[in-house]
Amino acid sequence: MGSARRHFGADFWTLVGATFIGFLGMGAVLPVLATHIRHDLGQSDFIAGLVIGTFSAVALASRFISGRIADRKGRKIALIGGLLSCSLAGIAYLLPIGVAGAFLGRGLQGFGEALLYTGAAAWIVELSDDTRRARALGYLSTGIWGGICVGPAIGQMLGDFQKAGFLLVLSPLLAIAAVSRVKEDYVAPLKQGPRQWLPGGSFLPGITLGLVNVHYPAVTGFLVLHLAYAGEAGKTAISAYALMVLTSRFFLGGLPDKVHPRVTFYLGLGSMAVGLTMIALAPPGWLAIIAAGLIGFGFSFPWPSVATVVLRRVSPAERASSIGTLSAIVDLFVALSSFTSGAVATRFGYPATYVLAILALGGAAVIGRRYLTDDSLAYSGDAQAAAVPGHAGPAGDARPESELAPTSRSVA
Repeated sequence: MGSARRHFGADFWTLVGATFIGFLGMGAVLPVLATHIRHDLGQSDFIAGLVIGTFSAVALASRFISGRIADRKGRKIALIGGLLSCSLAGIAYLLPIGVAGAFLGRGLQGFGEALLYTGAAAWIVELSDDTRRARALGYLSTGIWGGICVGPAIGQMLGDFQKAGFLLVLSPLLAIAAVSRVKEDYVAPLKQGPRQWLPGGSFLPGITLGLVNVHYPAVTGFLVLHLAYAGEAGKTAISAYALMVLTSRFFLGGLPDKVHPRVTFYLGLGSMAVGLTMIALAPPGWLAIIAAGLIGFGFSFPWPSVATVVLRRVSPAERASSIGTLSAIVDLFVALSSFTSGAVATRFGYPATYVLAILALGGAAVIGRRYLTDDSLAYSGDAQAAAVPGHAGPAGDARPESELAPTSRSVA
């Protein structure tokens, strides 16, 4: 497999492009959703908040399910199912059933996003060899961030909720048409063990990444308010943060493949800590923009560094479940830190939210040291997994053919 997949081919880029299109459609609805609920549907701000929050709640709960679906039914079924759910969300938004359509649409979007991301992430690493998994995840992350950034801009240009809803209906269908032509090699195991809602080896890495993401509400939610003294610098700083995440994951996402993930992990934490410290000190506008870029640069490394280690430790039949668990824990930390940051800002002021994020990075550094310094496990790789009965390398060739069910091949 290694020689055949040293270079990312058309199938790989098709998956990245499909993921981009899926997130673009979801993002297009965001800038016009709240206005639609308040003005078109005549609902209160409280109801608007509930509708918007429905997505996060459903996505969080669905990540555990999505991993099991992708591991037991196949990555292709999960990914296409996620895209289809997003398209159905667009239909729900357009139904003349009032706010119920908004709730239904956000719920379908949350479920679809969980399936789409988990299926795509598990599939994308199997279209690369085991020395390029971090780069593969970096490219996928670029597609996700690209869709998240471009989608709202398109929605804003459309300026109409009905048009954004139609875009959400149609764009996933285009992605489904493209993905349907991609052949899937993953074969689900015939003998499937008892349910494991938290796959072994995913909890500590999830906590680590969750602590890294504590900064996210502070940057996206309070940076403009914190830098109000500097005019438009706050908005520019957020753009610099997002742009740096996007470009760093595209061009430098493969570093954890070339050096020990511990190095890139702590490089990222160090850069984030410097940037957050600068922001907390309320610097001049131009310096705040640089600091936000440093935070974005550093943030681009912890996820691929930790995720590649997790994927090396688990068998192919647990990859999607592990990714789903990591994502669920991260989502939970982002939700909790949003409330915490708001309380801290109210009590101690905006700079305290960045101090909180720095302390969280310290916790991530401590846990990461425990998790990333065991070289024998961090670099166990597929070769060692193949030596263990019941495990397999990327192509699943280490298990007897009798243990494999043609679940995924039937939909390839």
